[in-house]
Formats: sequence, C-alpha cells, structure tokens
Amino acid sequence: MNALLAALRARRSIRRYTEQPIPEATLDRLLDAARWAPSAHNRQPWRLAVLRGAEPKARLAACMGERLRADRLADGDPAAVVERDLARSRTRISAAPVVVVLCLTLAEMDAYPDQRRRQAEYLMAVQSVALAAQNLLLAAHAEGLGACWLCAPLFCPEAVRAALDLPDDWEPQALITLGYPAEAGKPPVRKPLAEVSLYR
Repeated sequence: MNALLAALRARRSIRRYTEQPIPEATLDRLLDAARWAPSAHNRQPWRLAVLRGAEPKARLAACMGERLRADRLADGDPAAVVERDLARSRTRISAAPVVVVLCLTLAEMDAYPDQRRRQAEYLMAVQSVALAAQNLLLAAHAEGLGACWLCAPLFCPEAVRAALDLPDDWEPQALITLGYPAEAGKPPVRKPLAEVSLYR
C-alpha cells in the first residue's frame, strides 16, 4: 500500500519530452494497462487512437487549433493572446513522441427509451473511459515516462474525428501526451481530505 500511495503522489503532469522514442513493447504495456480498467457492465467502451507519426499529430493539432481560435476570438480574446496559446498547444501535441486520443463508443452499452437512463448509461461510459485513462497515466509513470492528460477534444470532437478519420461511433474524450520527461513537473496541490470528504 505504501508503494502504491508513493506512486500516486509522485506522478506529475509532464508537458515537455525528450526526443527519445518510446519502445513499441513499452507502449503496448501502457495500452494494455488501459484496457484492464474497470468498466460499466464490463462493456469496455474505450477506444484508443495512437498517434506516433509527425503528420497525424500535426493534423490533429491544426484541426483542434482552428476550433480553439474561432471560439476564443468569438469570446473577444485578443488575437495575439489567442495565437500565443495556440502555438503552445500545437507544440505540446506535435512535440510529444506519442499521443493517445481516448474515445468512447456506446455501441455495446445498454439502450433505453427514456432520456434519464440514456444519460446515466452515457455517463457510465464516460467514467469507464476516464478509468482507462488513469490506468494509462499510472502505467506511464511506472515505466519512467511522463504524461499529460488534456480534455481539449471535448470542445471539438467533430474536428478530432475528422482529423484522424475515426469511426463514426468513436466520441473523442481526451488525449494523453507521452514521452520521456524533459522536465520534473510541478508538485501538485491537493485540497485537504476534510474539505472533500463527508462521513455519515
């Protein structure tokens, strides 16, 4: 238990990586760890698009960037600030040795006639994909890799699907950048347990 808690506390969000490639066997172990997450009804609704080449990563960054630019300019943000943020985002995606886009599919989830249960079923799929993401993040840390979880695909799922030519039932939820760390990462800050817990 102590080793597990130490690993949980030591994991950091790493946004900059060396150019060292991730060995295929290591990447396979990470993806395998993701698929061993628990899931609602054991339907395993996660789908993983794995980007290793420069071209698909650049295409993804460009498509997501177009959507971000349009949204931010519509919000009235200064163009110079928007372009600075876009450049940073583009670099984070395209410079990572590997990017894993986590998607969900409802293909094997239960179908209900009413909106209340359809929404619950959808949220169970979302939570299942999040559990797979956590497994992947912890496995990456155990392998000595850095990783960063980004939920930006939620703001532009159609752009992500089109950029990567994903199947129609794959709904992008998040992306995880992976690589050997070029930085230590900042120590995370967590709220006190008493602030987030309620005992009855």
